[in-house]
Amino acid sequence: MALEEKERIIIPDENGEEHLFEVLFTFDVDQTEHSYIALIPVERSEDEEVEVYAFRYEEKTKDDDDLSLFPIESDEEWEMVEETLHALTDEENEG
Repeated sequence: MALEEKERIIIPDENGEEHLFEVLFTFDVDQTEHSYIALIPVERSEDEEVEVYAFRYEEKTKDDDDLSLFPIESDEEWEMVEETLHALTDEENEG
């Protein structure tokens, strides 16, 4: 069985430093009509607890791989995203 190549993206921080992230998954939410992306940092130590980052995103153009990321700001949106993340993680762990 071939190993699946993980998709990675680079996100600059507020200081302009670029950080490499691995895409865990993307998902759409019908209630908000938005798309979301869950990421983990590529550079992390093995014994370190992994912090998952989530953003709302929009594709800039259909032909381009470029994304616009937006912070999740409302508590309701965070709760909905966390529920979806937990459900997707549980499915992945069972499979």
